[in-house]
Amino acid sequence: MNVLSQLTTAARTRLLEELNYVNLEEIRGFCSARGIPYRIVAERPDGRVRATKDSDRKPIVLARVRRYLTTGVIGQPSCIPAAIVREEDPPSRPGPRDRLYYRWYAKEHAGVLRLLNHLTEGRFRDGAVARVLAMEFWTRGKAPTLEDFARAWTKAKADEYLLLTPEYAYLTDLKHQRADGDWKAVRTAKARSALKTLAKIAPAPRAPAGRPSR
Repeated sequence: MNVLSQLTTAARTRLLEELNYVNLEEIRGFCSARGIPYRIVAERPDGRVRATKDSDRKPIVLARVRRYLTTGVIGQPSCIPAAIVREEDPPSRPGPRDRLYYRWYAKEHAGVLRLLNHLTEGRFRDGAVARVLAMEFWTRGKAPTLEDFARAWTKAKADEYLLLTPEYAYLTDLKHQRADGDWKAVRTAKARSALKTLAKIAPAPRAPAGRPSR
């Protein structure tokens, strides 16, 4: 079901452009009401999955929303395969060829951070770039070696503004010299317009009515 077909071509184009201005909290509210997944899940050895504390990044969630608008399909959550999930801690002194499994990148795992610092000649920093990069590997079903992860981090760090910028619309507006001092007000107005249109063409399903009281 393509709910976008309810709109004129101009209105459809405007909505898809305005969606870029909706922030994560706002778009998660839309998703929660319609069952569109944004929480990352991890697979258990028996094949069952459980929700993690991690969530998809904005580009992934928006892509899922756009698919929902054109097909009516809520999609599947990003899933970390059981093969790369580890409940135990990593070795205290890992080697370059040891793999970075899910849960093994954390500030308390000093041995991992120490080796990554060594592999990048002292440039490595524990931060958002490393965490986003690690999750991208894991949700693709890969547990990179620490050597490969250090190499990927070095490359990603050079373009971190592309990886981390929460408002991609801002980069576009900045490029076209539209990001002036009123940009936050512009974002709010466009996000409100997008959410109003979404509520109209794709209203949240009503909760089942309860039994009448006796």
